[in-house]
Amino acid sequence: MKPNPSHKLSRPARRAVLVVHVIASASWLGLTLGLLALGTTAATTGSAVTVEASVRAMRLFADWVLLPVAFLTLLSGLVLSLGTPWGLARHRWVCPKFWLTLATTTATVLALRPGVNSAVAAVAAGGALPDAGDVLFGPVVSLTAYVFMTVISVLKPWGLTRRGRRLRAPARRTFQDA
Repeated sequence: MKPNPSHKLSRPARRAVLVVHVIASASWLGLTLGLLALGTTAATTGSAVTVEASVRAMRLFADWVLLPVAFLTLLSGLVLSLGTPWGLARHRWVCPKFWLTLATTTATVLALRPGVNSAVAAVAAGGALPDAGDVLFGPVVSLTAYVFMTVISVLKPWGLTRRGRRLRAPARRTFQDA
């Protein structure tokens, strides 16, 4: 029997990558909840010491933990989509997950981290939190995206893409002809 080139990962490899992907994704979601809690604390407290501690903790997580977890989620999801029958463009629920993961990773680099860093700089210089949006907007948007991606990962809505239907048709014909 000829191996199917669209199924590149062996079962143990697929399972291992799936475990890594689920752990990284859950970590990303948890980190975002933590960032939202810290951002909410910084935005609502009246204590300058608490504001500074909150934004410094946010920077620590954003600089050292969030980006590696985001990249691991993106990479493991890409490996799963390219190495399994789900494919990157075969099912309509996979495409939004990929693009949202890419967008939220990019937003972490270009918006969340700079916003948190500017908040830390302002607070460390003795000023107040310049804009609560700097510490709240990123986690709120990210959390919304991650919850949406989790829901579509579980429900797998919308069926096959046109490409997925086209790739599935020859396999069905071969099976029916046998």
